[in-house]
Amino acid sequence: MLKGPSTARTPAADEPSPAQLAKDIESYVAEHPEAAVLEDGSVIFDMRTAKYSVTESHGRCLLQLWSEERNLVRTVVGVDHRAACLRVSTRRLGAPRPESLEIVPGRDRRTPTARDGQRRNYQRLLERILPRALHGWKVDGMRSAMDLEHSFRPAYVRGRLLKGTSAEAVVGVGSSESGSTIDGILTIGLLWLDYCRQHTDARRHFGGLKVIVPAGSWRVTAERLAWLNHAAADFQLFTLDERTEELAPVDFRDTGNFESRLVHSFSAPDAIERCRAGIDRVLNLLSPGQRDRVELYPRSATEVSLLLHGLDFARVRRGVSATSFTQTDEVTFGAGANETPLNDETEPLCRDLLARLFQSRHPGGLHADPLFRLQPERWLESRLRSNMADLLPGFRNDLVYSQVPALTSGDRGMLDLLTLDQASRLVVMELKADEDLHLPMQALDYWIRVRALNDDRAPGAGGRSLSAFERAGYFAGTEVSPLPPRLLLVGPALRIHPANEPVLRYLSPQIEWELIAVAEQWRQELKVVFRKRREGSGSV
Repeated sequence: MLKGPSTARTPAADEPSPAQLAKDIESYVAEHPEAAVLEDGSVIFDMRTAKYSVTESHGRCLLQLWSEERNLVRTVVGVDHRAACLRVSTRRLGAPRPESLEIVPGRDRRTPTARDGQRRNYQRLLERILPRALHGWKVDGMRSAMDLEHSFRPAYVRGRLLKGTSAEAVVGVGSSESGSTIDGILTIGLLWLDYCRQHTDARRHFGGLKVIVPAGSWRVTAERLAWLNHAAADFQLFTLDERTEELAPVDFRDTGNFESRLVHSFSAPDAIERCRAGIDRVLNLLSPGQRDRVELYPRSATEVSLLLHGLDFARVRRGVSATSFTQTDEVTFGAGANETPLNDETEPLCRDLLARLFQSRHPGGLHADPLFRLQPERWLESRLRSNMADLLPGFRNDLVYSQVPALTSGDRGMLDLLTLDQASRLVVMELKADEDLHLPMQALDYWIRVRALNDDRAPGAGGRSLSAFERAGYFAGTEVSPLPPRLLLVGPALRIHPANEPVLRYLSPQIEWELIAVAEQWRQELKVVFRKRREGSGSV
């Protein structure tokens, strides 16, 4: 965010302006929501939880970072775009020379040398353990090299197990990898099995896939494996304790009853009315034409977000005052980690942000602008939500829930869109505006949760069986079908990952899925380009 004209210092002709420095930092953080800030090689801020502000003050670019543990204020004197990070040259107050901060894009904080060494050691471990643990099977062709053409990543070791004319694909991931990388192993495993089947001679048949995950990290993969098509392949799951070198099988068909519960539904109109004073304070900073573009989105009975094309730029929270028992509104503004309380002192900064936001974020905006690019899935969601009746006429556009909170096995998740079709059958929608290799498995997670909640039925008024959704206040006045939910995956036609469809074909026949591709210029005009569904499933 920028404020005020520069007054005290004019940059030299060959120096980037404070505005350009701020834009570079904002753009990098916007593109990498899981970024971390490092100083001397140590993580000092995790941008998933920390907040930041980058402003122009007296002709200088001022960077502020704060979290529950610490805060930092530095003057930015330069930025350097590197292959693995954004290096920010900063100056402390009174310091004689600049110091460097590094903003890295993801959760993996290891150096390339350490990371590659750990992966080589894990591959050698598998090559040593598998023949010993799986009697009669010969290990062949273990590798972890990058193969972008077939979507294989170096974090995963893949290979073949041979026994006479029989063969099986095997894939493993080490304990040093991040949790999200470990959870992504099934996507890679299915693609590897598919590759092995397509690149083998007629004498050898790949009958199944063996998946190896670290001890204690099996639950997500087990729940997903239970909903694959077991007539298509023999799937087996193992855990590996790298310290004891013990390989143990996991019965993914009996993983126990995972907990799945909903946040209770609430009245959206009442929430808006409850927060009206704070909402009006923000809207009064906008012109009448800008106000018409704002979407009010209640997130709870006491919190309302103000959105512009899906981007949450201000929030109003109704609560008890810290100094009395009276009700008061807490109003904040800013996108993502850049959240700031709105008060008399920060109002000029808020006005400047809103001016930039409405100038940048419109269907004809520039793709180079970070405010235009920010949160494309939420923009697509807002377009789909408001055009449901025209785009998908088989669905109930009057009963659409966005970002439905659900809890499973202690982890919080958000369903993109949840609605009903004309037969009152639940429909789970997962949206992606950019290529995502793991889209089918992420969508499967939500389908599993929604199915479990729909199957959780108890007698209601009149003796009718009510699902957990109905008991929590969702779909009022409608009897939700007990049939398994339908699964829709939606994305721009040119941004649907080519590996998504092969993975979808391995899902259980009980999952009625459909892949919907919309036009690439969906911000200007939302229309369906093509639709693919599981063979034998009904029409929309």
